[in-house]
Amino acid sequence: MLSPNEVLQKYWGFKSLRPAQQKAVNYVLQGQDVITLMPTGGGKSVCFQVPSLMKNGICIVISPLISLMQDQVNSLKEKNIRAISISGPTSYRELTRKLDNCLYGGYKFLYLSPERLQQNLVQEYIQEMNVNLIAIDEAHCISEWGHDFRPAYREIKILKELQPEVPFIALTATATPKVLQDIQENLALENAKLVKMSFARENIALQVKKTEDKNYELQKFLTKNPGVSIIYVRSRKLTLNLKEFLLHHNISAEAYHGGMNTEQKDKLLKNWQEESFKVMVATNAFGMGIDKANVKNVIHYQIPDSLENYYQEVGRAGRNGQESNALLVYENSDLLRLKDQFLKNAPTPESTKFIYKKLNSYFSIAYGEGIEQSYNFSFLDFCHTYKLNTYLTYNVLQFLDQLEVLKLSKEFHQRTELFFKIPNRELHAFLDQQPYFKNLIHTLLRNQGGYFNYKSVVNLKQLESKSGIPRSSINAQLKKLEDLEIITLTLADQDSTIEFLVPREDDFTINPLIPYIKKYYKNKKYKIDKIISFVENDTTCKLIQLLAYFGENQQEKCGKCSVCLAEKNKFDFFNQNYTPIQKAIVDCLKEEKELNSREITFRLDYSEEEILYVIREMLDQKQLIKTKRNTYILK
Repeated sequence: MLSPNEVLQKYWGFKSLRPAQQKAVNYVLQGQDVITLMPTGGGKSVCFQVPSLMKNGICIVISPLISLMQDQVNSLKEKNIRAISISGPTSYRELTRKLDNCLYGGYKFLYLSPERLQQNLVQEYIQEMNVNLIAIDEAHCISEWGHDFRPAYREIKILKELQPEVPFIALTATATPKVLQDIQENLALENAKLVKMSFARENIALQVKKTEDKNYELQKFLTKNPGVSIIYVRSRKLTLNLKEFLLHHNISAEAYHGGMNTEQKDKLLKNWQEESFKVMVATNAFGMGIDKANVKNVIHYQIPDSLENYYQEVGRAGRNGQESNALLVYENSDLLRLKDQFLKNAPTPESTKFIYKKLNSYFSIAYGEGIEQSYNFSFLDFCHTYKLNTYLTYNVLQFLDQLEVLKLSKEFHQRTELFFKIPNRELHAFLDQQPYFKNLIHTLLRNQGGYFNYKSVVNLKQLESKSGIPRSSINAQLKKLEDLEIITLTLADQDSTIEFLVPREDDFTINPLIPYIKKYYKNKKYKIDKIISFVENDTTCKLIQLLAYFGENQQEKCGKCSVCLAEKNKFDFFNQNYTPIQKAIVDCLKEEKELNSREITFRLDYSEEEILYVIREMLDQKQLIKTKRNTYILK
């Protein structure tokens, strides 16, 4: 058997595990449950991947995001490690094929969502598998106090019953002491060994800048700190606007947001990783599972809604250990906007009841009915019909999804399903009489079987490509086949679907949830207050503030955050020797002849406060002349 470091060297090319990784791996090899807290970029995945590769059997990994699962599976496959994920719409035949492969095919890693784990068939297969380890990734999702609470995570402990002798390892990058307690209790890991790395990332300078012109600060910062960068914003429109602004100022940038299709996202990610352009302006749809080591700057153009999200996104910088920057720019209105967007639009008992009733009315669901029924759902049409606030409505629906009142799927437009109502022999006779449908049906049947046995998912993109038929014509032909009673069709042409998990009982449905709704609001307010306090506090080292939130008592200042640098560079207006700054301004104006104060500040590596003071002194001493255009020239 290879040692842990030999496995690491063989597959990852590194000579030795970090101390915390080594500790976690050793506990797993001893058969003990482990909870691992490591900052983003700390190498959490290795803690379960290395010991699993050392043992016979398969490791089951529970992960919350399809993209995260697929990234890890692809990464393992590139190392010639057999890994598979079961995610997204999957037919019964495809599901059993994948599970059979895990049972008999020598796979080392099976990635599942917590919702998929609840299927009886999946549980039956897991019970028969030779499982060597169970890994719970993003384990903070199990806590109501976490920033990504997923109720389905509470059901993961069923694996303790299915595989009682197998050790668990729960992994997270953002657990406060309260969240850690929830992980221990809800996964029944009270006796687990805790492996915790400091949340301090010594190579990242935490900069917070208050400004009246965020675009200017952005341009100045990226010009002075060139390199691979991510800029986080909260809207699709802003990704596009900032991209255009940066391109206009000769900074190579692209925009990335959730409205793009998979092909567009994959192409953008590939080009960014290959550094065809340097700056990705993105919503938080970008970053999870992306492991690019040389990100120089992570910039928040808007204030995140929690310190957990801030920390996770900041942690995508400097994974190569090189000096890197995390800049947050804000103006006073951003603080009010943060409260408006995330507190005024947080679910309350009243708003939850109101929107739930309107949702039932929208689908004409009678009292006591609706359970296990699915509906195509146009979110914007629903909001327009009842003149609802879109932010609040979305948050309420997400909350009802979390509390398992309903299931909201945002990818339903990708899931068209059909089933042939007539046998194969009769279908051929039908096509002889109706040759118009031959191309579509023959292409459909060549791509995938099973349509005569059960309702199966249709890959519309593939069907369009291989048949040469436009998507609109495909939809029209499928609807016509349904009218002719050749097929049973679910043509998902809306932007989402809703499945009701409980019968409609209005207040009786929502009233038991009121304690959770109040707790959710209280928790959201706490997180908003903490991030605002972090942003506004300009007297305590930013690293000390951040670590205190995560339960670490750090005494030593980092020396590189915006607070520490302001203290270090504090300008003594009366005793300071400002000759070097004066000389730099003179050299600047000799070269450019005429500049305004912003242009001078942009070109020099001194603080704006210092430069403006020196400019005033030079004006008093008649060394500079201020023009009518508010620019400066040498006398």
